[in-house]
Amino acid sequence: MFIDGFLTYIRCELNYSAHTVLSYKTDLEQWRMWSTDGQPEQFNPLDVVTADIRQWVLHLSSNGDTPRTLRRKVTTLRSFYKYLMRSGHIDHNPAADIVLAKPDKPLPSFIRPLETKELLDMPFDRDNFLATRDRLIVLMLYTTGMRRAELIGLKDVNVDTARCELKVLGKRNKERIVPFGNELKEMIDLYRRLRRNETIGLPELFFVRPGGLPLYPMLVERIVHNTLTGHAHAPKLSPHVLRHSCATDMLNNGADITAVQQLLGHTSLSTTQVYTHLTYRELKHNYQLAHPRAHKKS
Repeated sequence: MFIDGFLTYIRCELNYSAHTVLSYKTDLEQWRMWSTDGQPEQFNPLDVVTADIRQWVLHLSSNGDTPRTLRRKVTTLRSFYKYLMRSGHIDHNPAADIVLAKPDKPLPSFIRPLETKELLDMPFDRDNFLATRDRLIVLMLYTTGMRRAELIGLKDVNVDTARCELKVLGKRNKERIVPFGNELKEMIDLYRRLRRNETIGLPELFFVRPGGLPLYPMLVERIVHNTLTGHAHAPKLSPHVLRHSCATDMLNNGADITAVQQLLGHTSLSTTQVYTHLTYRELKHNYQLAHPRAHKKS
C-alpha cells in the first residue's frame, strides 16, 4: 500500500519519467524482500530504523554492488521515507542519516570540433527526404544540445524559423526556449518542403517518418550512429554525445556557463560544471602537445 502510493505520487505529482518510476519500484521491492527475509507480505516500513538500512547497504556492498548503485538505492529509500513523513505516517526519516561517499563522475564523451565541422559540411542529397531529415537530426542535436526525447517530442508549431527559436519540452514537463542560427534555419526550411510530399496535411510532430509516423528512440540512435561512424572518434556515437559536444564547444569558445545551463535545460549548475572539467582536460592535452617546454626535464 505504502509503496504503491509513493509510486503514484512521484509519477503523477512529481512527473517522474516511467523509467525513473520503474527504477524506484525495483529498488523498493528489493528492500521489501530483504527487510522481511523473503516474506514481502509482512513488510511494514513504519518499523524501520537507520541500523536496518545500514545493514542492507552492507549486504549489497558485500554482494558486489558499486558505490553508484548503493547511492541510488539509498536515495530511493530517502525519497520513500520522506514521502511517508510528508503524509504523516512517520516523524523521522531513517534513511536521512545514511551517508555514502560520492562516486567519481566519469567525464562525458565528446566529438572534436574539426570532426564535427567536416561531418556537417559533407554534401548530401538535398532532394531526398530521408537524407535531409537525418542530416537535420544530427545538426539540430549538435547546435541546440537537445536530448533525444526532446527531439522526438518536438512539435512542428514550436519550430519558429521567423524568430529562429525552438520551444522545447524538457524533463518534468519544463519548457525552455532554444535559439538557433541561419544554418539550422535553412535546413529546417528544406526539410519542411520535402516533408510535404511525405505526409498528408501538417503533422503535429516536427520530425516524422514517411507517411507522417513519429520517430522512436532506437531509430534516432541508429541515425546518429550511422551518420557519425567513420567520421567521428568517441567511445560512443550517440545523440547524447552530440549534446555533450555542443556544451563543450560552447564553453571552449567563451560561452557563459549559466547560458549553457539554460540552453541544455539543466536544473542545477553543478550538472553543467562537469563540462568545465572536460574543457580543462582538453586545454591540458593541447598544452602538452604544443608547448615547447611542456616536456623539458629540470
